[in-house]
Amino acid sequence: MRFAPAAAALSLCLAMTASVLSAGPGAAPDPRAAALIAQGRASLEAGESQAAIDAFEAALAVDPGHTPIFINLAEAARQQGLQGKAIRYYREALERDPGNFAAISGEGAALVEKGALEKAKRNLAKLQSLCGDACPETVALQGSIARGPSARLAADSSADKGPASN
Repeated sequence: MRFAPAAAALSLCLAMTASVLSAGPGAAPDPRAAALIAQGRASLEAGESQAAIDAFEAALAVDPGHTPIFINLAEAARQQGLQGKAIRYYREALERDPGNFAAISGEGAALVEKGALEKAKRNLAKLQSLCGDACPETVALQGSIARGPSARLAADSSADKGPASN
């Protein structure tokens, strides 16, 4: 009897893990999560990135197995200028679904915004090999690479250099 609480906690943990893993990347989200995702996308389009993040995080709590929520969270983080956080969300999506074109392209765009062009070009090469040059995700990443890092990043890096002193 003294192991009953520990056994109950362990079985609950295993049941939750099994339910998350069985959902799979292609499964439709829970209807409550779908409503929260739609609310988050509307907030994101309105430029309200924090409201979007709140809605996406709530959707993730409702349906933790739905991989596209991580891509939505990454887009909201990019809108806030948090490219490192966005990259982390894209990588979580890629761990769950390694062939997710949107996650590969989004991670590449976030890498460009962060100034890591070589890493972004590796993502582009991966996309080109998986879905070709005409794939919308490939075209979007090519455009991001062509535009280069954001103006804010260029200003930050030039301010860091400052005048040379000998």
